[in-house]
Amino acid sequence: MFLSVFDLFKIGIGPSSSHTMGPMVAAKRFLDLVKANDINAVTRLTATLHGSLAFTGKGHGSDRAIVLGLAGETPQDIDPDDVETILIKMNEVKIGARRFAFDQTKDIIFDFGPALKGHANGLVFRLLGDTGNILLEETYYSIGGGFVMTAAERTGIKLVPSTRVVPHPFKSAMQMLEMGKASGLTIAQMKHANEITCLSEVELNNGLDHIWSTMNACINRGLKTHGILPGGLKVKRRAADIFVKLKSEYRNNQIQPHQIMDFLSVYGMAVNEENAAGGKIVTAPTNGAAGVVPAVIRYYLDHCVGADQIGIRTFLLAASAIGGIIKHNASISGAEVGCQGEVGSASAMAAAGLCAALGGTNEQVENAAEIALEHHLGMTCDPIGGLVQVPCIERNAFGAVKAVTAASLALRGDGQHLVPLDNCIETMRQTGLDMNERYKETSTGGLAVNVVEC
Repeated sequence: MFLSVFDLFKIGIGPSSSHTMGPMVAAKRFLDLVKANDINAVTRLTATLHGSLAFTGKGHGSDRAIVLGLAGETPQDIDPDDVETILIKMNEVKIGARRFAFDQTKDIIFDFGPALKGHANGLVFRLLGDTGNILLEETYYSIGGGFVMTAAERTGIKLVPSTRVVPHPFKSAMQMLEMGKASGLTIAQMKHANEITCLSEVELNNGLDHIWSTMNACINRGLKTHGILPGGLKVKRRAADIFVKLKSEYRNNQIQPHQIMDFLSVYGMAVNEENAAGGKIVTAPTNGAAGVVPAVIRYYLDHCVGADQIGIRTFLLAASAIGGIIKHNASISGAEVGCQGEVGSASAMAAAGLCAALGGTNEQVENAAEIALEHHLGMTCDPIGGLVQVPCIERNAFGAVKAVTAASLALRGDGQHLVPLDNCIETMRQTGLDMNERYKETSTGGLAVNVVEC
């Protein structure tokens, strides 16, 4: 099993990797599919959203993302400042010399019936002829973290097995630890060896540095931007004001010792306020949980003794190893397993990364990830208004704090512990299967329906 660090950490825009980036990728894929087929007499193109995408699509900007994808945009390349202009101009789909009308208000359909069988996040694109007959149809699933699969790929019909051979193809934490013992390498070193089977050393390091640079730029934007977040809840940005106060108090003899946790929290909040505003984000492993890993890296860089760029690369490699295991054996999709799969996974990744960067053994890194994930088990995904704001922004702050605590506890031990990470991941998967659909990113239960409007 191999999932690249650059698959888990993808550059895109907010507010959601599964509900914004995924639909944009799906729309662009359908656009490319249409271009590859010589189809005449097209009069209309429609996109139908099912399941969680229908229930919270408006709040997550799924409809806007579909329009951007049909305009030929991709999450990694689009400039957030250009979004509104593109949306205003997009009143037809262009495929070479062919053009046909596209009405954003009628051709994007929210189906609030049962979800499609393949996944909670389903989209169906159709090309229609003069009589409404279907000329071309494709179903896509946005499976979390910006990953998109067609219905055929989801069922394995057209899924071509990877021919990539890597030296350390661990599929589980147990295999990872066994391969580490056999090779004498750390988790980050094994991940590094896997990555350079198709990348040069320079390409890998430059890519890792670019990921962190984008994350850090997002933190910095969030720490200096004020105002009200879009979407109608009128949530005020708080990170910038809190950061100003923290800087004025820092190293004052009269401050409380836990102030360092306030720095950690505000880093996470800054990222997810940017995400809520549709800014440039790195999935880590999703947009809804995008603040946890950057917050802990910034904490490491600003507040830990001996922190350096090599440590950041080690952090990202170890974190991606854990994220890949979680995605392979369970899920990182809030619509599939609740927020335990998003912030819980992010916290486990961050805990592992920090532990590795601070010199932890492989066993301590695995222990750190397990501690962080264990204490997110059962966490629901119930965003108010379908927006990635409440409770998502603060939840990233708490995920970061738990990650640091987990790494610290693991480093205090010898790596031996009762619950293996693999068992914890399986518990998360089973918990997600048992979780009521109202608590899995549909905004039909939990906080989403129990907040009293003033």
